[in-house]
Amino acid sequence: MMKLDVMAIGVHPDDVELGCGGTMLKLVAQGYKVGIVDLTKGELGTRGTAQTRQKEATKAQKYAGAVVRKNLGMADGFFENNEKNRLKLIKVIRDYQPDIILANAITDRHPDHGRAAQLIYDACFLAGLIKIKTTSKRKNQAKWRPRKLMNYIQDHHQKPDIVVDISDFMERKIELVQCFDTQFYKASAKGPQTPISSKSFLDGLRGRALDYGRRIGVAYGEGYTCKEYIGVDDIMSVL
Repeated sequence: MMKLDVMAIGVHPDDVELGCGGTMLKLVAQGYKVGIVDLTKGELGTRGTAQTRQKEATKAQKYAGAVVRKNLGMADGFFENNEKNRLKLIKVIRDYQPDIILANAITDRHPDHGRAAQLIYDACFLAGLIKIKTTSKRKNQAKWRPRKLMNYIQDHHQKPDIVVDISDFMERKIELVQCFDTQFYKASAKGPQTPISSKSFLDGLRGRALDYGRRIGVAYGEGYTCKEYIGVDDIMSVL
């Protein structure tokens, strides 16, 4: 398996596009290897099906330039933070050895988001324990713990610990989100209306990015929380 610089994980297909899509687009443009992992197929979503979501996820992966996208097939709405699911994620982390993981919000309106955040946190820690044995393609995997885990911000407003400037990628982020044709606003889209299928939802997405950007003196930003300190070698790099 190729080594990733950054792995973006979402419990539902479209979570990473909404939460950290601008950051992903920027990382790819900067030459970093980015991969996406979806924990479930989003099969409980009001609009679309697991099959259409998979097609949309593939379209979004190509648009973003992510080098890999994997779905771990956990149960949407009913997955548990148990040994079986932690091991699924540990294997993927050890396969791709990302330095940074971007994950679901620690707490949010959708209960899957916070539960996924804790599962991801636990798996990142456990993946670094040598006595947890896992195999991939019949070979023993080496332990691996990402250097940093950051949680993107979703429905609930949270004060970020770090904001990434995505000013040059905001329009492309909206286009990336709209790869999920069944889920988000398009004039020609059909199906029952949901809170995220209205045009105002995308306006709100842009408005939050405007607010985060204003706080750091740029046009648009994406915010992240982090349980651990974020260190810098050169204090001038915070400018």
